[in-house]
Amino acid sequence: MERLNRPKFVLVAILVAFAASAGFAQDIVEREGYFEVRSASTQQIGGVHTLDARLQLVLSSEALAALNSGVTLTIEMQMQVIRTRRFFFDDVEAELAVRYELQHRPLSQRYIVRNLNSGDQDSFATLYSALNSLGRIQGLPVIDDALLAPDRAYRLRLRAMLNTQQIPAPLRLLFFWRGQWQLQSEWFEWSLER
Repeated sequence: MERLNRPKFVLVAILVAFAASAGFAQDIVEREGYFEVRSASTQQIGGVHTLDARLQLVLSSEALAALNSGVTLTIEMQMQVIRTRRFFFDDVEAELAVRYELQHRPLSQRYIVRNLNSGDQDSFATLYSALNSLGRIQGLPVIDDALLAPDRAYRLRLRAMLNTQQIPAPLRLLFFWRGQWQLQSEWFEWSLER
């Protein structure tokens, strides 16, 4: 008699677990993150080329969960100055990386953005406003015009990425296998006006 009831109990337990997990899965909306450079341009001010750019930064569900669990995220803007050559491969003349830390402080319910290059720090009430601020680059010095050859053509390119190198090694190993952590925009290219 006990043997007959046991399979029914196991079947009921499996059905209950499946129903609970199906309801739970509907509650969690998986969000794919993406980074995109929408626009970028430079202008020369006082002999220095400065960058203005607009980026769209959307965190994946996994990155957002990690951020809200206390993991500090590093978002990196990479830029290259490329000399255009007619008969050879183009040459990367200069590279610039600007890194930002994004962290959530649960006690104050604030999002902190810190520029690792300059040390500047801002506090935001919402994640949307923090990411919006990160996506608005204005007047960033890129390269001194005196370092560029006067009779050569140059182009620039910019991309944004989630840099996982700053994350602790055990978490980094886990993230390596998860596609939602591979947040990186395509290169956005434009000609340098001189």
